Amino acid sequence: MPTTRTSQRIEDYGLIGDLQTAALVGRDGSIDWLCVPRFDSPACFAALLGDAENGFWRIGPEGGGPCTRRRYRPDTLILETEWDTPEGTLRLIDHMPPRGAAADVVRIVECVRGEVAMSMELRLRFDYGSVVPWVTTDEGEVSAVAGPDAVVLRTPVEITRHNGDLTARRVLREGDSVPFVLMHHASHLPAPTPVGAAASLAGTTEYWREWAGRIDYDGPWAEAVRRSVITLKALTYAPTGGICAAATTSLPEELGGSRNWDYRFCWLRDATFTLQALLGTGYVEEAKAWREWLLRAVAGDPADLQIMYGLDGRRRIPEYTIDWLSGYEGSAPVRIGNGAASQLQLDVWGEVLDCLHLARGSGLAATDDAWALQRALLDFLEGHWSDLDNGLWEVRGPRRAFVHSRVLAWAGVDRGIKAVEEHGLAGPVDRWRALREEIHADVCRRGFDTRRNTFTQFYGSEGLDAALLLIPRVGFLPWDDPRVVGTVEAVQRELSQDGLLLRYHTHADDRVDGLPGSEATFLICSFWLVDALFGIGRRDEAVALFERLLTLRNDLGLLSEEYDPVTGRHLGNTPQAFSHVGLVNAALHLGSAIPAKTSTAEPGDIR
Repeated sequence: MPTTRTSQRIEDYGLIGDLQTAALVGRDGSIDWLCVPRFDSPACFAALLGDAENGFWRIGPEGGGPCTRRRYRPDTLILETEWDTPEGTLRLIDHMPPRGAAADVVRIVECVRGEVAMSMELRLRFDYGSVVPWVTTDEGEVSAVAGPDAVVLRTPVEITRHNGDLTARRVLREGDSVPFVLMHHASHLPAPTPVGAAASLAGTTEYWREWAGRIDYDGPWAEAVRRSVITLKALTYAPTGGICAAATTSLPEELGGSRNWDYRFCWLRDATFTLQALLGTGYVEEAKAWREWLLRAVAGDPADLQIMYGLDGRRRIPEYTIDWLSGYEGSAPVRIGNGAASQLQLDVWGEVLDCLHLARGSGLAATDDAWALQRALLDFLEGHWSDLDNGLWEVRGPRRAFVHSRVLAWAGVDRGIKAVEEHGLAGPVDRWRALREEIHADVCRRGFDTRRNTFTQFYGSEGLDAALLLIPRVGFLPWDDPRVVGTVEAVQRELSQDGLLLRYHTHADDRVDGLPGSEATFLICSFWLVDALFGIGRRDEAVALFERLLTLRNDLGLLSEEYDPVTGRHLGNTPQAFSHVGLVNAALHLGSAIPAKTSTAEPGDIR
């Protein structure tokens, strides 16, 4: 077994999943990241954040190397990877069937042409690459056990064991096919009945194609929208309906830097954007499940509202570091959990209220309990909208009077008023109208820089914030207001890096976020710029930027959190739900800008 492997770029990974967890598969056919049994469980393959010693599972032609091409089977999450060799062509078909009794990774190797020697290397390391399991063989099955975790590998290929590592080799001829099925289960329970590879592949194909067949979008960017919606579904934790922000932790915002965070949780901030994307593409049931997750998660004292929750709605997400992993390309530390969960971010009260208003207006049945919760959230905003907070970007510097936070507080109050006016619900609407006017006047007076004709990141700030682009989107001011146009132009001018947007300048206002280093352009912010340019009438420019953003996807149509225009690389956790939500919503907003056609923008075939 090799002890070192060449690091792969973030964009070199594809995603497979079973709606409860997901694996990242590299161009060399190696699974370098898999957490079981859930997205937020400890990883059993963690080479992504360390090296080969921390666990991986590679299948491909003998000798290894990157693939010749790869693709998802249309409208599925089934990944096909192919290598052309001098002797022939080898195909690897990877998928995870939607969860039954256990988490299964099914890998099928086929010889498409000629005669190719296939090799397999498997190194299991539980608890984020730190625990070597006890490996045994029984009647052709290989079992690995450590503490609470157990894994069973089933294959007709002869397996060789060496110090707990597993290898296999077989020469395949055209038409030959061999399966490898890896199943995780709790070690104190017997292994569930194994899945058959062929039946699993057929069932998984049927599931995804039936689900994707309901995508209600026939606009000019159908391929990109369909892949993004499938990716959002893949990041859904099916038992609760929560949507994971990303499948990974600690992929860096700066190579070699320390801005590395755990994104395997559900952010309330994503709620409205995600609902827009789901409802806009016809997925009412998924939108309802997300709304119901939201209601369960935020139930309780509105003063205790968190910005994020666990997949099941749990509140405690303690942050710690694990020192045995060196980090992606040396980007340390590797963090588990997220301390930002305890921050005060006032915008989330507004986003929850906006989300529930959107759901009500879209026909999702309202309940008395939901309105009672909204009343409690509004009561909290009434007393706390002017508090200093950490802002939507989770800064770890001093709390400030962030403009976006107060704009969203205004939006939350506005949605409460609309619930009374448009849906006949009971509430102190006159008092709320006065509060709405008070917040609006305060933001316009203290958050707007008349000299530069732009809103600023926080009251008195010299810096800007890409989230200011959302001011007209939430209805705070109309698109044609000169202050909106001035803000869009200022954000584009001052936060642009090669035409894409930074969230904010990390060095502005004496390092507003309290963190060392810098970061790359933030993809959802660039999608917000698409919306903003469209909104102020610069439609051709908006479409051109959107088409450019589509080319930043990897060859499988996936987006990470950030993109570095200097190196041309993806950065941050991947695939990022927020980025794909931004893509879908921008496509929906732009729908009337140009006639339906097949887009010329293709995902980047990064080799």
